[in-house]
Amino acid sequence: MSLAHLLPVLLLVASNLFMTMAWYGHLRFPGAPLWAVVFISWGIALVEYWLAVPANRLGHRVYSAAELKTLQEVITLVVFAGFSAFWLKEPLTLNHAVGFGFIALGAFFIFRGPFG
Repeated sequence: MSLAHLLPVLLLVASNLFMTMAWYGHLRFPGAPLWAVVFISWGIALVEYWLAVPANRLGHRVYSAAELKTLQEVITLVVFAGFSAFWLKEPLTLNHAVGFGFIALGAFFIFRGPFG
């Protein structure tokens, strides 16, 4: 895998870490005022944009838009699964695994599917 293929993936992973924290990190602090949570989340999301936009700009040189979106969705689910288990202490179930498996099957068809 070339750097041109790998760099967008790494940037998307980093951006998803920030966005997941922005959207869901505050759930561990239900007593925090909503206005404060919104402003803090907005600041975290700004970092996410600084990573996601270059990821897509650079990635579109070697991936189609559909492939980039598929990468982003798969990365989002992987990041979120880890985040919900480790940060939110919510268990992952067999239903989650089956659902993620179907999404992985969809990603297979986007990247390597038999229908030209």
